Amino acid sequence: MTTCSQHIESDQAMQALGAKLAKACQSHGVIYLKGELGTGKTTLVRGLLRGLGHEGAVKSPTFSLVEPYTVNGVHIYHFDLYRLSDPEELEFMGLRDYFSAESLCLIEWPQQGGDRVPPADVLIELEHAGSARDLQISALSPHGEVILAGLK
Repeated sequence: MTTCSQHIESDQAMQALGAKLAKACQSHGVIYLKGELGTGKTTLVRGLLRGLGHEGAVKSPTFSLVEPYTVNGVHIYHFDLYRLSDPEELEFMGLRDYFSAESLCLIEWPQQGGDRVPPADVLIELEHAGSARDLQISALSPHGEVILAGLK
């Protein structure tokens, strides 16, 4: 497993990393985003979506569980499982339908989904570092290795 660390000083830097991640993903994969509330998970996703060309609003899917986007023919699904009370709920919302070789799935709070959530290509762990953020980015699959290489 390859890992790299990033120290992010601002929201703008977090969005810039998201844009770089967008290019590295090659329009598909599964990315887990783990971190306490307010560590910048949604800000990173906003940067990724902007990096792919999305111009509209980007909001956290805290209450809807998933926000779908289609940008330049790429299907992106932004999940926030923070409020999920039982992983079984994911079966009722048709979770499996979102994951395909052609989609990019970004999952905040993946641990809430238990074994119902597919394995990640990349795990991004975010932590508060004063007013900045520290990120540990780990490749968990061959595609994850390609993504991580694209961030360097």
